[in-house]
This record gives sequence, structure tokens and C-alpha cells, in this order.
Amino acid sequence: MTALISPPSASGAPAASLKIGPHRVDPPVVLAPMAGITNVAFRRLCREYGAGLYVCEMITSRALVERHPKTLEMITFDPDEHPRSMQLYGVDPVTMGRAVQMIVEEDLADHVDMNFGCPVPKVTRKGGGSALPYKRRLFGEIVRAAVRAAEPAGIPVTVKFRIGIDDDHTTYLDAGRIAEDNGAAAVALHGRTAAQRYSGTADWSAIARLKEHVTSIPVLGNGDIFSADDALRMMAETGCDGVVVGRGCLGRPWLFRDLQAAFRGEPIPAGPALGEVAEVLRRHGELLAAHMGEEKGLRDLRKHMAQYLRGFPVGSELRHSFGLVSSLAQLDDLLAQLDPDVPFPADAEGPRGRQGSAGKVVLPEGWLDDPDDLSVPCGAEIDHSGG
Repeated sequence: MTALISPPSASGAPAASLKIGPHRVDPPVVLAPMAGITNVAFRRLCREYGAGLYVCEMITSRALVERHPKTLEMITFDPDEHPRSMQLYGVDPVTMGRAVQMIVEEDLADHVDMNFGCPVPKVTRKGGGSALPYKRRLFGEIVRAAVRAAEPAGIPVTVKFRIGIDDDHTTYLDAGRIAEDNGAAAVALHGRTAAQRYSGTADWSAIARLKEHVTSIPVLGNGDIFSADDALRMMAETGCDGVVVGRGCLGRPWLFRDLQAAFRGEPIPAGPALGEVAEVLRRHGELLAAHMGEEKGLRDLRKHMAQYLRGFPVGSELRHSFGLVSSLAQLDDLLAQLDPDVPFPADAEGPRGRQGSAGKVVLPEGWLDDPDDLSVPCGAEIDHSGG
């Protein structure tokens, strides 16, 4: 359960190899779970561009144990997808243990990632997500329960968290140590507090401090990886063992091709012209249609349109039509109206997805009074999956 990071090669790229339990992740790149995004269709599209570890949408431990139909439907992996990586959300050690035991007994996944990073108010106000690591003992019990349940099958359990609730209540160094002490195979830090949500700039120096603090298992960095150069720079600046990519791949699954080239010390390909982007968009629609059925799949594709077409000179009327697409035939008609020779625009680089603004974290009354309180937060074990 170690990261094997060699010194930079002559090309300047790190000769990197990451192991999470028995699984070698090469290049050391992880696709972060994103609600409504990282379904089996999107993961396959990204995997077609490069290797790495691709995590499915967040699954709620309670919903899994109770066999919620939507949750069971979300646990879908391609036959050639390996390792099958599942992210679990939970606040109760007992329920988390049962969920992982179910994963083991029914062979549902090969890797479990635990989510303690969600900053959404409806989650934190109940004591879940990025609020929970403040309760150090409870956090440790949840990690321990998952690790113990996973041990018989040799399934590695990893843990993802944020810097803390806000600047006055940081938890990441304790969380890293506790996860390490309780058998986690790796930890990942999103370099923002819950109060920041996705605004501002990720604090990579916190990732470096965590790497100094957690020494026996890999430390992965997350936050503001929007290009292959960003990934190399994060690893060089922080010493982290791998990177976690979230919003940076929205509307640009070829980022994983770029990352693979960068870690091999090869030239990073130029951004695709509009004709190639159209082909990728068509492939995405095809995969969603196969997964969900054509009508539902194409409706789901609508949320991706603005990101795929970002920066390209596509008229407002045509953009509007893309946002209403409901069939592959209609999608083909719209794609045929694009100029395939338009080069990839420079202003399509940089941050993607909703950044929002920082704000006060809503917590249960008295949440900050006792960090050693083992009580399971009331109502925080949400009964649906996907975030």
C-alpha cells in the first residue's frame, strides 16, 4: 500500500506508479466521483482516453444496505472495468460496516473510497460530509468499520476529505493520521475548506503538509487540476503520490489522454478541433443511450453541452438547440451544423463547472462543542445516492 514515485525523468515528467492495496494505478490519476456525471457511460468515455482509477457516483451506505432500487441501478460497471471503484457516503459505523460487508459478499466492487468531503449545506447541517471529520473518534470508528469489513476480500479502503470546516476549524491533519492508523490504503485531500465549497483557489500547501504528516500510505491531491501541466505542478510542489481530477474533465474527457502523455514524458497533444469535439460528444450520447435508453440518455447529455462547446464560436440559437436534444438523430443533425475545422479555443482552458461562492457552513446545533463525541448525527444518513 505504498506509492512508488521515482525522481523526475530527463523529460521533466515523474516516472510515477501508484499502488492502492493490490491495484496499480498508472498513471497516478483518479477520476473523482461527481453526482450525475461519473456514471458508467462517462467513465467508459474517459477510460477510452487513458488509464487510471475511475470512481463511480457516490453511493450512500444506508441506501445500499436497504437495497434502494436507484442505488442498485447506479452500481453498474463495464465488463472490462477494473478495478471497479465505488465511493461510499456514511455517518454511522454500523451501517458503513454492513454496506462494505455487502460489497464483499456480493462482489460489487474491488475498491471502496469513503467520502468525507461533501460541502453541500443539506449534508453539513446534519453533521455529514465535510462536517464529520471534526468528530475525530466517530470518524475513526467509521473508517475502522469499513476497513475491517473489507479485509476478508483484500479490498482497499481509501478516504477523501477537505482541509476542514473553515479556517478556524481545520481537521485534515488529524483526519489523515486517523485514517492511516485505522487501516486506510490511501487518503485524498481536496485543498479547500467546506466554507470555500468550490470557490477561490485550492490550497496545495495543505496537501504538502498532509504528505509530510502521513508517511506510510499514499497521499493524493485534489483541487484545481484543469490541465496535465497542473497535475505535474501539483506533484512537484506538494510531493503527493497522485492526483484526483474532478471538474477539470467536464466536457473534455481527453484530459485523461493528456495526463497519460504527461506522466510518460511525452508531448501533450493539442486541444481538439471542433470536428473532433463533435465526435466525442456523439460518442458520449451513444454511451448514455446504451446505458439509460435513448430518450433518457440524451436528456442527460444536455447538462454536458455547454462544457463541450465552451469557447467555440457556436451561435446562441444552435447552442439552445443542443440544450434541447432528445434523440441521437437530432444530435447528428445539430453536430452536422458545426464547422469541423475550428481550432480548440484558448479560452476553453482553465476552471470548469460551477465555482459558486464561499459561505458559512451550516452545522447541527452544538456540533463544535465536543470533537470526541461518538454520537451518530441524527438524520445525516441520507437514504439516496448520487450526492
